Amino acid sequence: MDDGMLERLADLIVGVGANVQPGQVVAVGSEPGKEALTRAIVRSAYRHGAKFVDVSVWDLHVKKARIELSREEDLDFVPPWFGQRMLALGDMRGVRIALSGPVEPTLFAGLPPERLGRDQLPFVPEAMKVVNDRTVNWCVAPCPTEKWASFVHRDLEPAEALARLEEQLVHIMRLDEADPAEAWRSRVAAIASAAERLDERGFDAIRFRGEGTDLRVGLLPSSTWTGGAMDTVGGISHIANLPTEEVFTAPDPQRVDGEVRATKPLVLGGTTIEGLRVRFEGGRAVAITADTGGDVLEAMTRRDEGAARLGELALVDREGRIGPMDTVFYDTLLDENAASHIALGAAYELTVRDEADIDRINRSDIHIDFMIGSPEIEVDGLEADGNAVPVLREGVWQI
Repeated sequence: MDDGMLERLADLIVGVGANVQPGQVVAVGSEPGKEALTRAIVRSAYRHGAKFVDVSVWDLHVKKARIELSREEDLDFVPPWFGQRMLALGDMRGVRIALSGPVEPTLFAGLPPERLGRDQLPFVPEAMKVVNDRTVNWCVAPCPTEKWASFVHRDLEPAEALARLEEQLVHIMRLDEADPAEAWRSRVAAIASAAERLDERGFDAIRFRGEGTDLRVGLLPSSTWTGGAMDTVGGISHIANLPTEEVFTAPDPQRVDGEVRATKPLVLGGTTIEGLRVRFEGGRAVAITADTGGDVLEAMTRRDEGAARLGELALVDREGRIGPMDTVFYDTLLDENAASHIALGAAYELTVRDEADIDRINRSDIHIDFMIGSPEIEVDGLEADGNAVPVLREGVWQI
């Protein structure tokens, strides 16, 4: 990616996604191999008036060493300053920017799943708290790397694969538009409109049906659909995911039943999970199997009481730019915005209206999205009397 396009991408992430304001402290989470975009984001943040930009780099090889060599009793240990740092950023009404895209998609292959499931870093539970408290404006965005590109486009030479991935990301991020910011404002408005229509229907549950999938996800009485932009407690509007193509809500963690087949692979750190199948009974994931890597996810669901229950339900139409590419990106940010999905673990408080339902949403130290939608999966809204209303057919809204 040339310097001009890199600067355009950084400005989009900083100015439109995170919406950095003058005087804010900006925390940037990166990895080795993402230096060029990281530095461009730092420069953009200072141009937008940042008070200070704090860059942290997480190296998966360091995590691998811990998984392989740490004492069993130490695997759950997280230095207290990790969480305190996150809470301090919220207290300062700061900004979080994180760069997605796997730098080592198969690094953890062959490592013991039980040990992998116990080490959640760099994720810390305090990250969910600052999101629920709406004390930070934040954005997660993709960063192309050669190893990621070669994993996605395995039939191409590394340089060609990287060029192809960068070309796709330019389109996905709407950087090929004359005014990317305006293009995102238009898309966000369309997503918000879909959320409003879903809210108006007040469905009791959402049902997914298709090959390998027959899943019913109950909703709470005040489950609220949201999508596109979010606002902090201080009124700063931001787009938490760039790209974003989803509308999402909080499911009832006690009312999820049936079987579901993942329609795309899932990458957790350096583990790739393919052919994932999950069976739910009474809200709990009681059986998790996969062609590869399923034991890692199954181990994670034993972390706490809420880890085997759902905290998010998201619907995605076909009007976004990711799905039509028919490419598996092996990156949750991109793949979840190509297809409807659910998430095991913690729910977002902003997806319910009533205080009583906030107490009922799922709580957990994990939040793991996996994709269950495709043009072949029918999505219905179920009314309280059991009447089924078509919601998505071949990726097109029916409401």
